[in-house]
Amino acid sequence: MTDVYELSIVLNLRQNLSDEEVAEIRWHLGLGPKPEILHIVPAFPIVVEDDRGELVTEDDPVPLLGRRGEAWKVDGALVSVLLRPEDARHGSWALTIRQEIHPDEFDRTGELLSWLADKADDRHRPSTSTVRLGWTRFCESDRFEPLMVRDGEVVWP
Repeated sequence: MTDVYELSIVLNLRQNLSDEEVAEIRWHLGLGPKPEILHIVPAFPIVVEDDRGELVTEDDPVPLLGRRGEAWKVDGALVSVLLRPEDARHGSWALTIRQEIHPDEFDRTGELLSWLADKADDRHRPSTSTVRLGWTRFCESDRFEPLMVRDGEVVWP
């Protein structure tokens, strides 16, 4: 048994994202190079053993939602797409993601999802404190659970 979940997001982001924000989102989706400075999720601490056998903390930035190709446990394909509106004056960014995620990744990925929720178009806001992002599904289940951010925090399964 494994603890892998399907993470599916269908979200429209407000059109007023800065070029730096778009570049960082694209990097997290595996669609572009890593920006020199990360602002959305600024730290990726990992504990490693150094040459003397001591544990040290290093920063190891990795794209959080950029896996592509065949899914390992949830079947189907893993994708991440960010489309620019055809008419930038009248539309929002279209974001579609289907990834596999382990609970160990919930905290760091939650930072990114909370930021995305803050930038979500109003149609994803059933209330002032909740943003609907998509859904999750445990890999061995056929039941989907809503994925939302409530009061700035991702509500994980």
